[in-house]
Amino acid sequence: MRTRPTRGGYGLVLVLIVGTYVLALSAQHRWMIAVLLFVQTGTVWQALRVSGARTGVRLAAAVVFVLALVGAVLNVVAGDSPLIGWTFLAASALYLLAPFSIVRDLGTHRGVDPQTMLGALAAYLLIGMAFGFGYACLAAIQPGPLFGDGGDPSLSEALFFSFVTMTTTGYGDLVPVANPAQSIAVLEALTGQLFLVTAVAKVVENWRPRAWNSRKDQTRP
Repeated sequence: MRTRPTRGGYGLVLVLIVGTYVLALSAQHRWMIAVLLFVQTGTVWQALRVSGARTGVRLAAAVVFVLALVGAVLNVVAGDSPLIGWTFLAASALYLLAPFSIVRDLGTHRGVDPQTMLGALAAYLLIGMAFGFGYACLAAIQPGPLFGDGGDPSLSEALFFSFVTMTTTGYGDLVPVANPAQSIAVLEALTGQLFLVTAVAKVVENWRPRAWNSRKDQTRP
């Protein structure tokens, strides 16, 4: 039977995700993108470690990180703005790797414990941030503004739009005017709702209050 590392667990993954989010909100300079990638790699690596990811997945994450780091360094040195977009694309790919491994790990849990809940929340946040970096990538590489009259979003606005879309809140202050951003937004909304439905079903299926278990034990002959 495969054993999962428990040191720090998914709680540490959540702390790293929050730290990455805060850092992303303040990433106004090119050199800060390179720093952000280092923190992202630590976050993804911890998520893959805790979820017991296969060696191939970890190697894929390492390859993506190397490519992202090269792009970030060239972006700082050369000042070539299109490289920012590809750096954000690599960051998005990094954040999409971890949720697959986490969900696979949570599927093996027979019950719902704090680690299961924290893992589900971590996967949900990672998906939202992955799409957020994806929108930042589109804003950097496509010719026209992502949000029309609203222009291209900052990284903080891209993350805000991502989570608003994934939760289907839909404030309407930021609206993509063309594809592929529109199609990606639809995909994110569907992904977010599907994830929530699946996560809730998992909790309902496996969670049993202690009082219920006590009553069952008392009614047994």
